[in-house]
Amino acid sequence: MEETYLRSFALFFALFNPFLMSIYLLDLIRGLPTPTFARVLIRGSLISACVFTLFAWGGEAFFRDYLQVRFASFQIFGGIIFLLIGLRYVFSGAHAIESMRDNPAAIAGSIAMPIMIGPGTVSAAVVIGTRLPLPGAAAVIVGTLALTVAILVAMKIAHDKLKQRHAAITDRYIDLVGRMSALLIGTIAIDMIVTGLESVGFIG
Repeated sequence: MEETYLRSFALFFALFNPFLMSIYLLDLIRGLPTPTFARVLIRGSLISACVFTLFAWGGEAFFRDYLQVRFASFQIFGGIIFLLIGLRYVFSGAHAIESMRDNPAAIAGSIAMPIMIGPGTVSAAVVIGTRLPLPGAAAVIVGTLALTVAILVAMKIAHDKLKQRHAAITDRYIDLVGRMSALLIGTIAIDMIVTGLESVGFIG
């Protein structure tokens, strides 16, 4: 049972990957003070935790019985969303998400969807729900989100300290890593689309 919990945690944490997520949130890391950044990140995580717990409880049947759609359709659409985000970041850099800085009250929802709540993480929540009882699945989800938030806040603090001394080098490095990560994001998005198309039998 402990191995099942560890495997479920590893799966969820690998998909969240706070180091890669920090690239999505780069504009917020640069533009918000640490307390505000932590506050909106916690709000977004709470929204995500509720959604993931719902999918862990309902599983694939939630799509089939309640939404009357195939789960593969969600994978395809989600893949397209992430592909567009990746493309925007490749060509525009951190400015691709700068609009999220305007209203801190709305940022929490923007962080939750589509940055945290995506086809990969929702699929993982469904898998975890089949492996573990609901209380255990919820504990894994909340624990993973809490660890992710803690790492991102620590990265925000480290960024602010480094930026004061090495602003030009830090900005250039972050922008380069962000664009390189966007290539990986686009690749994952294409794989999601292909997996969805295979599930519906569109391609063999």
